[in-house]
Amino acid sequence: METDPSFAYRYGFVGAGKMARAMITGLLRSGVAPAKEIICTSAADGTGPALAADTGIAFAETPDEVIAESGVLVLAMKPQQLQEFPDEKGKLAEGRLVLSILAGTPLAVLQRKFPEARNIVRIMPNTPGAIGAGISGWCSRNELAGEDQCRLYGLLQSLGESVAVEEAQMDVLTAVSGSGPAYIFEMAAALIAAGEKEGLSPEISEKLVLYTVFGASRLLLEADSTPEKLRDDVTSPGGTTAAALEQMASGGFRDMMAKTIKAAKDRSRELSKP
Repeated sequence: METDPSFAYRYGFVGAGKMARAMITGLLRSGVAPAKEIICTSAADGTGPALAADTGIAFAETPDEVIAESGVLVLAMKPQQLQEFPDEKGKLAEGRLVLSILAGTPLAVLQRKFPEARNIVRIMPNTPGAIGAGISGWCSRNELAGEDQCRLYGLLQSLGESVAVEEAQMDVLTAVSGSGPAYIFEMAAALIAAGEKEGLSPEISEKLVLYTVFGASRLLLEADSTPEKLRDDVTSPGGTTAAALEQMASGGFRDMMAKTIKAAKDRSRELSKP
C-alpha cells in the first residue's frame, strides 16, 4: 500500500491516549505503515509527545497540520472533546477519509462536524489490537471501495479481526468487545487475589491465572465447541468445578454480566448526547 503523494502522512491521529497508542502500535508491528507515515496530536497533557518519542512517529502541536497533511484522519480523542472541536478545523478534512473511534458518537454527528469528508467510518477497536489480537467492529456512512477500503482494511487487519455491523449495533458492540478486555482483566485480578487469599504466593497465583485465561481463550477459539460444552467438559458431577459453578450461579453471575453490558451500552449512548 503506497502513500498518497498528495499527503505527507498516511494516517493522522487526533488524540494520543491508550487506544490511539494501541492502534499505532498495531500499524507499526504489522508493517502496514512505518513510523514516518504516521503523525499525531493531542491535548496539552503530554500524551502526544510521549507517544511520538516511544514510537518514532511525528507529533504536531495542533490538529491543523495533522488534518492538512494526512490522507486518513483518525479521531481518537475523548468523545466529549469533539463538541469543542472548531467547525473550521472540521472543514479542513475536505476530501479525507475520516475514521472515528469515539464511543457513542453517531455518523450523523461526525458528518455535521466533517461535512466535506470523502467518507466517514466509525470503528470500535479494543486494546489487544496492540499485539494483533484485537477485534474491531465498524460501520461506514457510505459504501467503501478502492483506496478507502484498502486504508480501512489495512488498519483493521493490523489490529486483528474485524466485523461490519449496522450502526444501531455499535453501542452494544462497544459494551461487549470495546470494554470487554477490562472485564477479563478484572476477572483475572479477582482470581489472583482469591488464590492468594487461599494460600498461594502472589507469583504462583498470578502465573496460574494468566496461563489459565490464555489457555481457555485459545481453546475457545480453536475448539469446534460452544463455551457451555467446554465448561461441561471440565465439570464432573459433585466435583470441585461443579461446586464452584454452583456458587457462581447462586451469586447471579450471568445476570451480573448482563447488567454489566447494559450499563456500558447505556453509557455509550449517553456519550452521544450534547
